[in-house]
Amino acid sequence: MSDVELARIPAGVIDLAAARGRPRRRVALDAFELGVYPVTEEQLAEVIGESAVHPRRPAVGVSWLRAIRFCNALSEWDGLDAAYTFDGEDVTWHVDSDGYRLPTEAEWEYACRAGSTGAHYGPLREIAWTAADGVSAPQEVGARHPNLFGLFDALGNVWEWCWDLFDPAQHRAVRVLRGGSFADDAGSARAATRRGDAPREGYPDVGFRVARGGFDAVDAAQGWSAREDRDRALE
Repeated sequence: MSDVELARIPAGVIDLAAARGRPRRRVALDAFELGVYPVTEEQLAEVIGESAVHPRRPAVGVSWLRAIRFCNALSEWDGLDAAYTFDGEDVTWHVDSDGYRLPTEAEWEYACRAGSTGAHYGPLREIAWTAADGVSAPQEVGARHPNLFGLFDALGNVWEWCWDLFDPAQHRAVRVLRGGSFADDAGSARAATRRGDAPREGYPDVGFRVARGGFDAVDAAQGWSAREDRDRALE
């Protein structure tokens, strides 16, 4: 079994702001599991076979596509069905799979907030690494306080990939990043802040954490649907 530690996130509701002035939307979420920490260099090395220079730091420079492939490899490692299949660079999420996957944007924000309603789930100096700390690289996971769901580094340290498209109408393949990083000012380390980047690119301040949870649905779950992606692309 892998050593990826997961927290059980209870069912609940989250109000999400959307891109380009779209109205806020309310999303009801079923219970799911989410990594207590971002995936570390050591975990990436163990599953994919890369070297780990700083074992307890978040793995960075990992593209969205590579993160997806890591999820499938981790599922195979633990004897689970893969959550994703590939057709070139087109990825399909099999929503009913209980294998490892990236969180949806709604799952990520709900888990980050952990019941809080402000921009942060605690004082930033106590919960997050940002540019205000004067560090020049990601810091070891778990060094600051967790939120009430037991998640560490949900804000700051590294941006985290989500499953969702950022804005299909203007940026067709760009995927969502959340959370802010050590390289950004405090304004980016907010529960509602969104950023998007190309799925093929890796960045020195971008990592990811894994989720698990399968749902009795097809092409829709946890605030995301393939149909809505197609509709938004036509706007």
